[in-house]
Amino acid sequence: MTMDEQSNEAVSVRPDRDDGPVYILAVETSCDETSVAIVRDGKDILVNVVSSQIETHQRFGGVVPEVASRKHVESITWIIEEALDKANVKPSELAAVAVTQGPGLVGSLLVGMVAAKALACALELPLIGVHHIAGHIYANQLVNELEYPFVALVVSGGHTELVFVEAEGRFRIIGQTRDDAVGEAYDKVARALKLPYPGGPHIDRLAHEAREAVTLPRAWLEPNSYDFSFSGLKSAVLAALNQAAMKGQPLAPEAVAKGFQDSVIDVLVEKALRAVRAYGAKQLILAGGVAANKGLRAELEARCAEAGVPLLAPPLSLCTDNAAMIAAAAFLKYRRGQFAPFDMKAEPLLKLEAWSV
Repeated sequence: MTMDEQSNEAVSVRPDRDDGPVYILAVETSCDETSVAIVRDGKDILVNVVSSQIETHQRFGGVVPEVASRKHVESITWIIEEALDKANVKPSELAAVAVTQGPGLVGSLLVGMVAAKALACALELPLIGVHHIAGHIYANQLVNELEYPFVALVVSGGHTELVFVEAEGRFRIIGQTRDDAVGEAYDKVARALKLPYPGGPHIDRLAHEAREAVTLPRAWLEPNSYDFSFSGLKSAVLAALNQAAMKGQPLAPEAVAKGFQDSVIDVLVEKALRAVRAYGAKQLILAGGVAANKGLRAELEARCAEAGVPLLAPPLSLCTDNAAMIAAAAFLKYRRGQFAPFDMKAEPLLKLEAWSV
């Protein structure tokens, strides 16, 4: 089947295959990591190649979209070749090609989209578009058994959300940030403390070294709300630093880091556990780049153990953006024969609920 023949509507049935393993090659280029993975049957990672651009963007203090796009263009071809070589899988053995459709930086998404479409067309394979956050949530499927319904706490550089997953691939956002995402807040506070980009790991490290913490506010919002707000906390940090400097009594960076992190974690953990109770969830799932934060993991583990709630969190290698998580989520669509048309567009503001299987 040619690209033109598939361009107008999604494939509605799964291609004829025997009962052998299903190998999905996935591409992830939503921000500043170029990644290609091959995953068997939605769970077994054969290879997960990730090329990070952190060093490139460090001098700018954040991700520059145009630079990220160019780096993806430079890397994507050899990363696909490396993934196929390391997995020892022939292109003819692949069952489908998956790619992050959104959300993300539109230029970066387009690079992965074009590469995935070209590969799927050349190999005459179905194409699967994947929601980036669905990927983060189902990264847990690569290492754990999921039980429905569950609540997912998604924390990353661009997202802070509480998601109720009633059944496989059925998402409902019950809370989200009204301003900064957690990762954004960490980066902004790190910049104020003159720490390198990305700021999360550095603030986490300083917080663990601190003997005392600067007292900072908690943004609980309305009594029944599961939403989050971190812009006020960021402003409170800046105000505390400025006031201390004006008095000639600068605050210890580790005390500021601990005060900031304690405030963030208190709100995240309390609202996540309240959602678990309210929605009768069997598990709490942690997902996203900030899921690598040691302070957040430790507090969630302690509070979940106290509440008798199973906590699932992926290993650190699967917290940040990677293609294995995209393949895991794509498997949900593959089993249902829900394939994308070849005129699928990159959608930087793609809604999670709209992607539900």
